[in-house]
Amino acid sequence: MTIDDAILRLDALAQAALVASGDVSPAELVELAIARIERLDPQLGVLVSERFERARAEAAGPLPDGPFRGVPFLLKDAVQHSEGDRYQHGTALLRDHPWVSQADTGLARRYRLAGFVQLGRTKVPELTMSPTTEPLAFGPARNPWDLTRSPGGSSGGSAAAVAAGLVPVAHANDMGGSIRIPASCCGLVGLKPSRARTTLAPLWGQFWGPLTHEHVVTRTVRDSAAVLDATAGPEPGDLYEAPPPSRPWLDEVAEQEVPRLRVGLLREAPSGLPVDPQCSAAASAAAQLLEELGHTVEPLDAASLHDDHGPASLGAVIAAAVARDIGQWEQRVGAEATDLEPLTAMSLAWGRAMTAPEHVEHLDVLARWSRRIATATGGFDLVLSPTMAVLPPPLGRLSGDHPIEETAEGWSAMAAFGIPFDVSGQPAISLPLHRSTEGLPVGVQLAAAYGREDLLLRVAGQVERARPWADRWPDIALR
Repeated sequence: MTIDDAILRLDALAQAALVASGDVSPAELVELAIARIERLDPQLGVLVSERFERARAEAAGPLPDGPFRGVPFLLKDAVQHSEGDRYQHGTALLRDHPWVSQADTGLARRYRLAGFVQLGRTKVPELTMSPTTEPLAFGPARNPWDLTRSPGGSSGGSAAAVAAGLVPVAHANDMGGSIRIPASCCGLVGLKPSRARTTLAPLWGQFWGPLTHEHVVTRTVRDSAAVLDATAGPEPGDLYEAPPPSRPWLDEVAEQEVPRLRVGLLREAPSGLPVDPQCSAAASAAAQLLEELGHTVEPLDAASLHDDHGPASLGAVIAAAVARDIGQWEQRVGAEATDLEPLTAMSLAWGRAMTAPEHVEHLDVLARWSRRIATATGGFDLVLSPTMAVLPPPLGRLSGDHPIEETAEGWSAMAAFGIPFDVSGQPAISLPLHRSTEGLPVGVQLAAAYGREDLLLRVAGQVERARPWADRWPDIALR
């Protein structure tokens, strides 16, 4: 292993420490990451646009003195805008009618203030509508562990980039499992924070109704906590605000004393879909580990997290948001969105036909479902489950060139354990604790009560110390 390779395999905090000590400059670190991207991304297909020259100029100039000063970073090409950069959101419309963002969104600005140097934007499915990142307008992103497999979605480009060591951390967002699914597929840490933990300012009060959660994918628990420390909190006028932490989340990860906790184990998917035995085995092994660490694990009835009317209302709220989003872009670029993938086209038609009273009722259905989930999990400190009900699927099996009826069950299986906590807004994290017989990553999910990232990160840190994964790299990352 060369010195350059060793540096790029460090997590973000360790890379920042090298910059702070003067052992490496931001410009040198950025140059190493660019060279790695140029070498590996032709095989991975994770970037949808690059800004290498701008990144070089930023790294050479004065950078904010944040905790990640000089660390290379990638922004997911969805929701967050970065000044002067293309925004395409996986769509042919914005591929063919270029849009350049005029300003940073609030969270993108916080990433800059934290010291990150953005090298580009990562690929997403069309309008982030799928749990696999295979936009027909741009081609698929590939899983570093098996280039024939999906890296998950909708943050699949970000996850594949971090898993291959292109950057140590990348932006992600989660409306139906889209941080945790790709973290599971690619062997990463994927924390979905509590609802309203990070801001959607200045453009939105909500994006996909109450479902949108913003954060990152990382290789270590401590990086996830430190990024949250640097970026969490409301902006003036935000409609909602999550309760602030009592101390930095990074301190929680390092905390050695963890109280004995009561953990509820989900062995079945709340939706009733079958669970791959290897995913179930991953959760069972994690349950055994938690018991060895002194916690109590008890069964939790998966049906208690399901709602008969909830999934339809979830789809309706998403459809309304898609109709709003497409309508805004059509107006901005002066062109009609055509040749949409089947799910996007169906959602657009549904959203445009929906009445305002119907939309409000769907939001109320989600609120009732959210309360049901919070009540069902309220007797436990944590909830443990597989992150997905299936292994990472082969590319092409669930892509948008298939009719919806051929892909719906596969998508649902990928999102089955993630969606309930998007609805309830509770924090949930996927940890890379398991491997399949094929050598594929299999994530395990832990969820906590609303606002309790402190407890979630403390236990995640405990688990990482007991079963470390830092030395696990896909073959492509070792070339």
